Amino acid sequence: MKKDILHLKAPGNWINDPNGFIYFKGKYHLFYQYFPYAPVWGTMHWGHAVSEDLIHWEHLGIALFPTKAYDQNGVFSGSAIEKDGKLYLYYSGVRYLETDEENIHTAYKDRYETCQTMIVSKDGDRFDNWKDKKKIIPVIMDEKIANRTHTRDPKVWQDKDCYYMALGSTYEEQEGRVLFFRSRDAKNWEYANQYQSEQFGKILECPDIFQVNGSYVFMGSPMYAAQDGLEYAHYAVCGLAQFSTVTCDMCLIGESRLVDYGMDLYAPQTNVDKEGRRVMIGWMRMPKAVENGGEKPWNGMMCLPRVVEVVEGQIYFRIHPEVDRYFEREIPKEELNDGRISIPRENGRAVPYRLRARLKEGESLDIGGYRLWLWEDTVRADRSKVYGKLRGYRLTGSTPKLGGRCELDIFVDGNLLEVFINEGQYVLSHVVYGLGDEVKGRVDHVYVGE
Repeated sequence: MKKDILHLKAPGNWINDPNGFIYFKGKYHLFYQYFPYAPVWGTMHWGHAVSEDLIHWEHLGIALFPTKAYDQNGVFSGSAIEKDGKLYLYYSGVRYLETDEENIHTAYKDRYETCQTMIVSKDGDRFDNWKDKKKIIPVIMDEKIANRTHTRDPKVWQDKDCYYMALGSTYEEQEGRVLFFRSRDAKNWEYANQYQSEQFGKILECPDIFQVNGSYVFMGSPMYAAQDGLEYAHYAVCGLAQFSTVTCDMCLIGESRLVDYGMDLYAPQTNVDKEGRRVMIGWMRMPKAVENGGEKPWNGMMCLPRVVEVVEGQIYFRIHPEVDRYFEREIPKEELNDGRISIPRENGRAVPYRLRARLKEGESLDIGGYRLWLWEDTVRADRSKVYGKLRGYRLTGSTPKLGGRCELDIFVDGNLLEVFINEGQYVLSHVVYGLGDEVKGRVDHVYVGE
C-alpha cells in the first residue's frame, strides 16, 4: 500500500474532507472523502489511512462505499468514536432526487436528500458495508428543524454518560446553523437544539465543538460566506463558545476568526491524541491535479497535525510535537550562503524542510518564488509566481495585526507551505505549484526531515 510522510496525500485521484479522525487500538486512523476514479470530485467513498505518530501514514484502501438506497450517491463526511472496544463511524448518506445525465456522479440542479447513518467495526480494519450500516437519523423534512438537502457531517462525542452529535445545516439556504442531537447508547438519537448565526454563511459544514484549557471552542466551515467572485468562497472558522450539555444550548462568544489565513484549508476535524492533546487536521484544497510522471495524478492533501490550545482567550494552533521530532536535523550555519539557501534534494526533488526566521517591519523572505513579508504589523504572503496560470483564486494572504512580534516557523513540502506565526498565534498556509529550491532572505535556522 502507498505510504506518505508528513502530509497525507490523495493516493491517486481525489480526496477532500478528513473523516473519522481517532486514536484507536494503538494507531491513529484518518479516513477521508475519496473519489477513486479521477482527480475530481465525484461519488464519495471513505478512504482509510493509519499512522503510529501522525507523521508516517499508510493507506489501507477504501473503507466505506455506497451500498444502500439511502447512501447510493455518496458516503459523505463524518466522525468516529470508540465504544465498548469497537470503532463507531458516523457519516451522512446521500441519495440524488435527480441525476445529471451527463455526469452520474453529480445531482441535477443540486437536488438530493441526506440522512445520517453509522457503521461499527470490531477492529478498525474491516467494515461490512452490506450488513453493518444503520440509518440513525432519517431525512428531516421539517425546515424548522433542519434542511432536507444540506444537513450533514455528524461530529459525535461523549460527555460522561451521554453522547452528542453536531450537524451542519442551513435555514432555507440563507443562513447556516448547527443542530444538536443526544443519545444514551450512541445508536438511537433524539433532536435537542440548534444555533443559527450569520457567521455560518449560507450553509454550515463540518461542525466541531470541544473543550480545551477549560473553554469550549467551536469550529466549522461556512459556505458562501465570501462574495468576492473568487473560488473558495467557503472557509474554516473557529471561535470561543458557550455550550450546555443539559440543554445543548450554544452560542458564540464574540466574532469568529479564520482557522488558517491562507484560506485554502477547509473542513478541519479534531480529536485527542494518545497524550490527550486536542489535535486538528484539515483538507488543503487544490485547484488542479499534480502530475508525477508514471504515478496517478492526485488532487488533495491534509495539513500537518496542529495542537489546539486557548491562551488568555485566544485560540492557538501549535506545531505538534511529532512534527518537531521529525525536523531535528539542522543544516549548519556555515552551509548557509549569505541569505541564499539551496535546499538538499533526493531523487531529483527538494526534501521537506523547515525554516525559522524573525521579520522586522518591511523585511521579506522569498521561498522558491513564494514571498512572505511583514507590513504594518501583519504577515503577508504572495504565491502568484508559484501558482501557474490559474485564475479566479486568491493569490495573497494576510494575518491580523501581531502586536509587534513576528517569529515564523515555516514548513515546506512540495506543493504546500505552512507558516506558523508566533508559536501558533496565527497560521497561514498555501498550496503551490512549481516551487523553486532556493530561499532568499535572512533566516535563523534551517532543518530537514529525518
